[in-house]
Amino acid sequence: MTTRLRLLTLIGLLSLAACRDEPPPREFDGQSAFRYLEAQVAFGPRVPGTEPHRRMAEWLDSLLRERADTVVVQRWHHVTTRGDTLPLVNFIARFNPAAEKRILFLAHWDSRPRADGPGSRDSTAAVPGANDGASGAALLLGVADVLKRAPPRGVGVDLLFVDGEDYGDFTATPTDVLIGARHYAANQLPGPAPLYAVLFDLVADRDLQIYQEGNSLVGAPEVVNLVWETARRVGHGGTFIDSPRHTLIDDHLELQKAGIRAIDVVDFDYPAWHTPEDTLDKVSAASLQIVGDVAIALVRREE
Repeated sequence: MTTRLRLLTLIGLLSLAACRDEPPPREFDGQSAFRYLEAQVAFGPRVPGTEPHRRMAEWLDSLLRERADTVVVQRWHHVTTRGDTLPLVNFIARFNPAAEKRILFLAHWDSRPRADGPGSRDSTAAVPGANDGASGAALLLGVADVLKRAPPRGVGVDLLFVDGEDYGDFTATPTDVLIGARHYAANQLPGPAPLYAVLFDLVADRDLQIYQEGNSLVGAPEVVNLVWETARRVGHGGTFIDSPRHTLIDDHLELQKAGIRAIDVVDFDYPAWHTPEDTLDKVSAASLQIVGDVAIALVRREE
């Protein structure tokens, strides 16, 4: 082989390696997803049994039917520990529903009725839920937009919007939280189970840092590795930090109990959590863009 031919071959191999390391084309639109977040906050606190909750349910149902191949609606009533009856609804937006290989993304769309977080100024106020509630739902709607434009090939995607995640006390009344995830786990759709599930919660913090969550590492460590490696590959390894920090009770646990390999993608270092300060000025489109890029890359990886 001549020196010139060797040089050309080396250049070709280096170019191929560079192409492999380049992030995939950006499909997710963080600005559009942020508008979905703003729309949710504009309804007011989405507390089950209230008018803002009812109006958002109608809005969400309409948006999903325009985007998904199929929408499954799960409606039921939950009687709380105090004896209150809550009208609840889960939405499952299905893309490529005939596919045997499937992945599941989920988020809660309700918001908390009491701002009882640490340092809250008014524990009787409802939480606006810009990050805790609206961010995850906005992320899933942004994913739905992408999958409408460019449907997944060879893989099915289910987007699960769960209700009643944040109603009760996580310690004192554990049956009054994670209600929608528990209902879904007990009433799963017929057909193959998902390869894995990723819960997105508190994902729009302006100062976004997503550490690995403890119960995810115990229940589905291979899924954690997959998500964090995907984040690194698309250029967001600085935000998805490859070490554990918090161990949380969240919707993914109810799915794990039902045999689904589920993890939690969450930035729990959020001072406005469960306070009246969980407002639009604390969240950003740029953060939604980062997490949306990772979510879409997970889909494309399975195609």
